[in-house]
Amino acid sequence: MGIVNVTADSFSDGGRFLEASRAIEHGLRLRDEGADLVDIGGESTRPGAQPVPLDEERRRVIPVVEALVREGVAVSVDTMKPTLMREAIEAGCAMVNDVNAFRAEGAVEAITARRVAVCVMHMQGEPATMQSQPRYGDVVAEVSAFLRARAAALEAAGVLHEAIVLDPGFGFGKTLEHNAALFRALPKLAALGYPVLAGLSRKRTLGEITGRPVEERLAASVAAALLAVQNGASFVRVHDVKETVDAIKTWMALR
Repeated sequence: MGIVNVTADSFSDGGRFLEASRAIEHGLRLRDEGADLVDIGGESTRPGAQPVPLDEERRRVIPVVEALVREGVAVSVDTMKPTLMREAIEAGCAMVNDVNAFRAEGAVEAITARRVAVCVMHMQGEPATMQSQPRYGDVVAEVSAFLRARAAALEAAGVLHEAIVLDPGFGFGKTLEHNAALFRALPKLAALGYPVLAGLSRKRTLGEITGRPVEERLAASVAAALLAVQNGASFVRVHDVKETVDAIKTWMALR
């Protein structure tokens, strides 16, 4: 899953693809580099990020989705807003990726109106405050229980089992220790019976491990993605598609 942030303030590439033409060009490049899905987001969910009004998020996202779909790109839309979910589905997106796990009023109805894949993520708190003081008794047990419960709720509402992807939400209300515990538990999360998505690309956790700033986390990002796949992740959400694809292809050929 290649990342296209149509935002002004994303932690890694905020502002680079805010113009629709540049976002479309980048999405096509990621597809050509080997991305199976291109994830379009118009509202930053980095730690400390503030909400974006619906009209602005719509203006950023929908033209990019429409253009990429016309080019045959499989598109995922990263949003917490039910109205935008509906509009993105109408525009042809293949997946809705919700960091809020479809808990907003109307979100479940938005995704059951038409057949679409969904990614359910765990987040403690909300983006503006989630990294202030994250706390868990047992992070693996709590995240697993949350994801299992949300998946069950979606299936009860009519979402197909095979359309659901689970994301433990690395960096979303979690310390380095929490993220490491969840990463080691990827096989247990995959055993819940749904595909698992891992998103660590360029994140603060990798900076804490390596001591490198965000623009120097390529090697760490590729290593994390490869280890995630080796430990049961079905999807990896990355900025650096070409390098990640090359690493996974090489591992698959030589293992």
